[in-house]
Amino acid sequence: EVQLVESGGGLVQPGGSLTLSCVASGFVFSTSYMSWARQAPGKGLEWVAGITRGGADTSYVDSVRGRFTVSRDNAKNMLYLQMNSLKPEDTAVYYCTRGGAGSDVRGQGTQVTVSS
Repeated sequence: EVQLVESGGGLVQPGGSLTLSCVASGFVFSTSYMSWARQAPGKGLEWVAGITRGGADTSYVDSVRGRFTVSRDNAKNMLYLQMNSLKPEDTAVYYCTRGGAGSDVRGQGTQVTVSS
């Protein structure tokens, strides 16, 4: 059974930073493209960032490029999202996703709230 468990969310002030983590199990993590997606209140699911199997290549939605960094540790089956210069519009539930933008294999999510 595929399991993806996110952690690291919370309340942060605008301009602050957070690092999200995701531990994966139930599949061969090192051979899977992985992504982060988010859903803001009242909005649809938005793909945010993705990383190739070996971690050499990353992609980002325009709104977070330069502020967020996705990374992975295949030895630990872990996926990360470092988020800097956070803005109120980054407020959302963030999901660890196996696959790319069209995948529906994701965890339960972790809430990130950016507010003063």
